[in-house]
This record gives sequence, structure tokens and C-alpha cells, in this order.
Amino acid sequence: MFVVLGIGFSAALALMTAILWSLAYPNLRLWPPSKSTIVSKLTVWGLTLVLFGSAILLGINDWNSLEWGSARWVLGTPLLVFGNVVVWRGVAEIGLDATSGDATGLETGGLYQYSRNPQYLADIAILVGWFILSASLWVLPVVLAGAVLLLLAPLAEERWLEDRYGDAYRNYRSRVRRYF
Repeated sequence: MFVVLGIGFSAALALMTAILWSLAYPNLRLWPPSKSTIVSKLTVWGLTLVLFGSAILLGINDWNSLEWGSARWVLGTPLLVFGNVVVWRGVAEIGLDATSGDATGLETGGLYQYSRNPQYLADIAILVGWFILSASLWVLPVVLAGAVLLLLAPLAEERWLEDRYGDAYRNYRSRVRRYF
């Protein structure tokens, strides 16, 4: 379990480093990439899948060790379902390329009229839902690292969006909240 935790935490740390680097050095940004390539997409998707996969494995291996009973199904399952519906609807609205860091146009309708980052919020809901459902303390460090990462990612993206879309993004930002 320590190995899986270390792998998941390392993936989160690598992504966090890219985001913090991009915040500190926006002209040398790593996320969103200045030029999206198959390598940048595979790196981000691979690390994200490792983070989520490690949370899943940890939860399965330590299933219900917190002994939370049936209430965890009532709380965790809706968060998992809701999160997945929102994430995949967001992907459908902006496309897989934009989700992967390509400049494909500014989306301001659909889910994006309520939050500038519905996919990140939904990913957090998925992680928290899994933590509750699996009732495993081993999952918590990965979930917390993932949630912090997902809350920081939009900060690294905002200057990139402003550079790409100018006044359209500034107007959008003034109307729609970052998270809720």
C-alpha cells in the first residue's frame, strides 16, 4: 500500500510542480502548455490517471477500514455519479483537445456559464466520493493532494486564457465565478 500511495502522491507532486512553475514563470509555462503536443497530453493524462488509479487501488485494498457503514453509499455514490456526469459533459462541451490544453476557443455556455472550471470541481467530487465510498484512510492523502492540485490548476490557466482570448475572457471572468 505504501508503494501505491507513493506512486499516487508522486503523480500529484509532478502535476503540482508543473502548475506552481507555471504560476511563477508564466512565460515558461508547463500548464497549459505553450504549445500542446502529444507528449504534453500523454504526460498530463498519464499522471492524472495514475493519481486517480492509485486512489482507486488504495480504496479497494483497504475497503471500509473506517467502518462507516451504509451511509457511505448514500453520500459517496451520488458524488461519484454527479462528478462523472459533469466531467464528461464538460468534455463533450469543450472537446477533448481543449480539456487537454489546446486553445480551441473560449466556451462560455453550458456548464461553463455557471463555473469557469466545472470539470475540476467535478473531479474533486469524484475523488471525495471515492474516499467516502471506500471509507479508507489510505485514500485521503491522494484525495487531498488531488483536490489541492485541481483547485490550483485554474490559477495557472487564467493568464493563458487571457493571453489567448483577451477581452472575451476578461468579460467572461467578470461574469462567472472561478469555482461556484
